[in-house]
Amino acid sequence: MVSNEAAAVRSDRVLYGCMGLGGSWEPGPYGPADIDAAEAAVAAALDSGITAFDHADIYRHGKAEAVFGEVLARTPGLRERITLQTKCGIRLGGNHGPGMYDLRGESITRRVEESLTRLRTDVIDVLLLHRPDPLADADAIASALMSLHRQGLVRHFGVSNMGAAQMAHLQARLDVPLVANQLEMSLHSRDWVEAGVLLNTPASTANGFPFGTLEHCRDHGIRLQAWGALARGRFTGGEQTPAECATAALLADLAHRKGTTPESVLLWWLRRHPAGIAPVIGTARPDRIRACRDAATRDPDLTHEEWYELWVTARGVPLP
Repeated sequence: MVSNEAAAVRSDRVLYGCMGLGGSWEPGPYGPADIDAAEAAVAAALDSGITAFDHADIYRHGKAEAVFGEVLARTPGLRERITLQTKCGIRLGGNHGPGMYDLRGESITRRVEESLTRLRTDVIDVLLLHRPDPLADADAIASALMSLHRQGLVRHFGVSNMGAAQMAHLQARLDVPLVANQLEMSLHSRDWVEAGVLLNTPASTANGFPFGTLEHCRDHGIRLQAWGALARGRFTGGEQTPAECATAALLADLAHRKGTTPESVLLWWLRRHPAGIAPVIGTARPDRIRACRDAATRDPDLTHEEWYELWVTARGVPLP
């Protein structure tokens, strides 16, 4: 049985990804202007009906979490109104070694403690394992996660960038259900949807998406979260190829007819899929965050035919 809290975590329509907060990607301090910018982005997200915020300990070398913690300190009562999610498991390269993945049990525990301090909170609602670590032991991972859960430091767990077999391997060792899997999914990054239709065609060999992952998540109540959901602006001002230009024109036409924005239509395309995908938007611009409002507050207004028209136009070639 799924707890009410877990069900709430799985019901978020859109998440705000905080990777753009905290200033530059260079290590070092953040300043008052960075806190103000984070506060403006958070306010725009809340105004747009978005109450779930996605972090990772590596974003801006921890500064994204830190400035968000400053915003929470400035705004009494905000913590109780939001879902706070963060990730661990990637270590950035530098003077002390190469970039690598690190899901050793002691590393997970230490990273969570550091995130809690930066975020100025007593508990993380959802902790995601950022990427698979080939050297990690699933039993040690599960032991660390269950210890964090028993201590009340983390309420729920999920993964990011993992396939069905990896999730099943970890879940077999956990006493609580995985609630989320965050993957790159957009109208531009389409391997996740094309894996199911390119089967038994020559093009299937070039598709690297682990077949069966969507079905596994649906069968086990694991919410799919789509990072890169706005396709880095490829269809809303940053078009480069003929297919992107055609898709941008189609998005603009659909948005006009439905009384919304191209950004919301782009996110509706993800949300319209029966897997119940929750887009993660990563822009730090308040105006672009607010352009996603209808994606968070309205049910996807796309017909079967319109959904396919967007897909085929973005592909640039007919379906097999």
